[in-house]
Amino acid sequence: MSTTTQNNRLLSIDVLRGFDMLMIIFADRFFAHFHQASQTEVSGFFATQFEHPEWFGFHFYDIIMPLFLFLVGVVIPFSMERRVKEIDSKIKLYPHLIKRFIILFILGWIVQGNLLALDINQFKIFSNTLQAIAVGYLFSCVVYIHLNKKSRYVLFAMCLLIYGLLLEFANVPGIGNSELLPDKNIALYIDHYVFGRFDDGYQYTWLLSGLGFIATTLSGLFAGEMLRSKLPREKTARNIFLIGIGFIAVGLILNTFHPSVKKIWNSTFVLLSSGICFALLALFYWIIDVKGYTKWGFPLKVIGINAITAYVLSHVIDFPELAKYVLFGFEQYLGDYYNAFATVGGFGIIYLLLWYMDKNKTYIKI
Repeated sequence: MSTTTQNNRLLSIDVLRGFDMLMIIFADRFFAHFHQASQTEVSGFFATQFEHPEWFGFHFYDIIMPLFLFLVGVVIPFSMERRVKEIDSKIKLYPHLIKRFIILFILGWIVQGNLLALDINQFKIFSNTLQAIAVGYLFSCVVYIHLNKKSRYVLFAMCLLIYGLLLEFANVPGIGNSELLPDKNIALYIDHYVFGRFDDGYQYTWLLSGLGFIATTLSGLFAGEMLRSKLPREKTARNIFLIGIGFIAVGLILNTFHPSVKKIWNSTFVLLSSGICFALLALFYWIIDVKGYTKWGFPLKVIGINAITAYVLSHVIDFPELAKYVLFGFEQYLGDYYNAFATVGGFGIIYLLLWYMDKNKTYIKI
């Protein structure tokens, strides 16, 4: 990892990434604690929206991880286009890609793979968002380097088609035909078979779901290419939004016979989530980079420009508990709302750290 200064970039991408990270490092925990204290219908609605469905269904929280992967794809044309044109051998790009893949995988072990427990019985090979990003990033970059646009679109469609067919028609040893149900789908069987006692150990799947991770990242790559086009910005924003609506429409149609399941990242989920990501990108791009309304996005930009740092720190260090060392006196006055208040305090600590890094133009880059 290296510390670098900021390069020229679209502000809307950093702000949208900051919005995504805000949901991960603050909103989910805050709404859960707030509902525990208030027990109202409104707080219950928000608390439910910030947790994943048990299996079928789609909550707002389901968009957070896909948006992370999507935005990784968006920046690939910005970061890779010049390198691809200037380098004499495309193979020379691979060491950087592989290095980033490895670092993301190791960070995933630190964050959620229980590497820090120093106990082999708690270790999980593949179980974290950063590792899904590693897979999506590596394969999408290879695709961007070696394939033309038409071939990329074909590959995107093939990832969805192959994964969908496997989930519907593959044979699961000892069970029979794969079904979109917990413990009956081919994706879960492959994870258990390949990873053994080091698999995730729950309903989430990762290995075969890599087809979905790649497709999600590729959808972001397509959006990034549109942002890099020479079309007027207003037309670009409109086109990105319309593609998002189209993805959502197709996803809703597929959902009638191949329901969306976030935990196995199936093809319907990819289309629905990517469609929402396209729409959000179009909205943020139109407001910030087309209309020029930028000041409101500064707090989110502070988070988004150091997103990996925010993600890792928030998972390794319990900032709300840290905040309680300073805020403990408020517990007697706030009662059941104290944990929600401590969550705000914990977020304040990590935000001040990110703000200080941004002020000093310190950006952690993998």
